Amino acid sequence: MRTPPTASELTAVVRWSIVGLLAAALFINYVDRGAVPTAAHLIQDELSLSAGQLGVLFSAFFWTYSILQIPVGWVAERYGAHRVLAAGLTLWACATMLVGFAHSFTALLLLRLLLGVGESGSFPSASKLLAATVPVGSLALANGIVAFAYQFGPAVGAYCGGLIMVHYGWRASFWVFGGLSLLWLLPWSRVRLPRALDTSSAIDSPPLSDILRQPSLWGTALGLFSSNYGFYFLLNWLPYYVVRERGFSTGEMANLTGSAYLVSALSSIIAGWAIDRFARSGHANIAYKSVMVVAHLGTVACMLSIAFGSQPWALAGIFAYQVLIGASSAGVFAIPQILAGPTASARWVGIQNCCGNFAGVIAPALTGLLVEETHHFSAAFVTAAVVSLAGLVGWVWMVPHLAPIAWSSHGSKVAPEPFTHK
Repeated sequence: MRTPPTASELTAVVRWSIVGLLAAALFINYVDRGAVPTAAHLIQDELSLSAGQLGVLFSAFFWTYSILQIPVGWVAERYGAHRVLAAGLTLWACATMLVGFAHSFTALLLLRLLLGVGESGSFPSASKLLAATVPVGSLALANGIVAFAYQFGPAVGAYCGGLIMVHYGWRASFWVFGGLSLLWLLPWSRVRLPRALDTSSAIDSPPLSDILRQPSLWGTALGLFSSNYGFYFLLNWLPYYVVRERGFSTGEMANLTGSAYLVSALSSIIAGWAIDRFARSGHANIAYKSVMVVAHLGTVACMLSIAFGSQPWALAGIFAYQVLIGASSAGVFAIPQILAGPTASARWVGIQNCCGNFAGVIAPALTGLLVEETHHFSAAFVTAAVVSLAGLVGWVWMVPHLAPIAWSSHGSKVAPEPFTHK
């Protein structure tokens, strides 16, 4: 049996192959989690669900997904991120297939909770693997590729899922998506990862208390919450909104939402490349933060345009928002990976995701209540605009300077090292 390589022994081809497979896993992740929102109006009609019940179903995924981020992040660092990711994908693929057999609100609720359990390890595991295998100066591009994949996932899910639903019914889309997801395990089982990724050394890793004392941790958590609120609001409710409030057919909805998510995906990879290029000049702090400022301020304008604009202005707001959220997505996880480094990135991102993904708990459910009470989406879009402003505090003020934190051998923080492009 050949000995697994160390991280420094990985060739560029192997590094980017790992990035590609991680991107594929996150692509599958978002196809599967977006299947219920895409089919929401059909599920509602067949099972006689209210808008409030749909909101609960959209939100339920995040109940387990959010709260498990911290323990799963620890497990990924302790026992191997690659194993956690493979086990999680198996679980969430099975949960997706079973939705096709559900005939009650209770069954759908339990399966959404199970989906959240399976998908909870995806981002902590991916962040651990990226931080350990990709040089710091290439993290924006690597995260841009991964972001392209998970932004492209809803595009494929909406378009292909819509077509399957039109011809074969909504249940068939869950059987197809869940079954195809399991195929990812075949190439992943053949990947030889560095020995350092099998487990995390307690000597090299900082204690959790030191991670929790970092103001930047809570800045990235607040920033992610703000970004996620608008993202999950539209991911869950956009298909329903354009059908019920803007009068689109199921086929038109699939084309519109699929195209919008594709724009977001392309924006992610272009922004990741551009940020890395700018970072080479030694201005990584400016590069990452300026993108976040533009994205959060622009989101305010987009949400108001969608809520109160005419049909053309609403469509322009939808696509402009996808450009902005795509551009900011490279930094959402590259920033904590740079700050925390390989020894703490899984736990850092686990904590960040736990806090940030409570937006997924709140946004879908609150939107359902607002729509049920007002019979309109205006209040929901205004709420998303206001929450977007909080992201400026997190990304810009609470993350004072973007540079790797140098953890001592005993876990205590020492002066941060300057950011360099390696």
